[in-house]
Amino acid sequence: MTPRRPAGMDAFPSPVEPTITRASEQGELYAALDLGTNSCRMLIARPQGSQFQVVDSFSKPVQLGHGLEASGRLSRISMARTVHALQVCRRKIETHNVTRMRLVATEACRRARNSRDFMRLIRRETGLPLEIIEAEEEARLAVISCAPLVSLRTEQLMVVDIGGGSTELVWIDLTEVEPAERPRSIMRLADSFRDPRPGAARVVDWISVPLGVATLRDQFADVEDDQGRFALMSWYFEEKLADFAPYSAGAPPENFQIIGTSGTVTTVAASHLGLKRYDRTKVDGLTMTSDQIDRVIRDYLMLGPSGRRADPRIGRERHALIMSGAAILQTLMRVWPTNRLSVADRGLREGLLYAQMARDGVLESDGLNGVA
Repeated sequence: MTPRRPAGMDAFPSPVEPTITRASEQGELYAALDLGTNSCRMLIARPQGSQFQVVDSFSKPVQLGHGLEASGRLSRISMARTVHALQVCRRKIETHNVTRMRLVATEACRRARNSRDFMRLIRRETGLPLEIIEAEEEARLAVISCAPLVSLRTEQLMVVDIGGGSTELVWIDLTEVEPAERPRSIMRLADSFRDPRPGAARVVDWISVPLGVATLRDQFADVEDDQGRFALMSWYFEEKLADFAPYSAGAPPENFQIIGTSGTVTTVAASHLGLKRYDRTKVDGLTMTSDQIDRVIRDYLMLGPSGRRADPRIGRERHALIMSGAAILQTLMRVWPTNRLSVADRGLREGLLYAQMARDGVLESDGLNGVA
């Protein structure tokens, strides 16, 4: 299956996040839900300056895409797990009296032959207005969620979102944007990858590769040798990048930034830091070198499947998917001339919140200054 591209243009399962209860404050609440191939994740937040304050959160592994690669359909068991998780989300939305929301499904529902039936089931059982979004919108939302991490020195930017069923890559040229305006110019891509205004961020190319941590793993599930399987996954993913314009032309070595957002990236970062208990404040915004990433991945390979399963840095919920994600990440760091990666513990949910709040005009513009 070839990567989709325009006619003219976390991902790992994780334990349920604890409810975060905040004292009552001013400001309407917003909800954002991301139903992916592996997990169902939701944030409820209120605008606060140029950012937002999380009031409640939810994350549960539902493995919606389990068996999809072989059958082309969502299984009854996977759909039942997902509906149960969505019922929890509905109760949280009702408890907080949220009226402003965007609830989306991505690659598994885009690909499944029975996704329309599944959407009807969700509406009937939960009443939630879930919608399936296209790959381009998913890529845009991932990009704008990373806007605060864009360095003011960055002239060429690539945002990578490694999902469960697909990987989105967006290449952006910022050379015509004033340095102080570069993070804001990324936010303006919320509605379209084409901003006709002079001095705007320019999307050079983008691609949605139908390989994420679950789908890439499933491609080589019959390969027993651990290191051999990893090498095959890396080679197979790189093949899918052949027609991506920046890959073909090469990247300028100066002022080039890669921002990676996904469970793969944050897990590798947490392993690099030696965190036995995940701490978002230490991971989000961290910069890792290629050598540091390679060392973590070599450590994963030396551990083997049983060692990874027991490693507290990875977690029992993530061990089965970490090597397919690592193959994607290592490939991306190898094929472009940069040795640094900015780690983003943010993604589709945050992009959904930013987009809703920006459209409603409830975010202040002064606080989005980027990274010096």
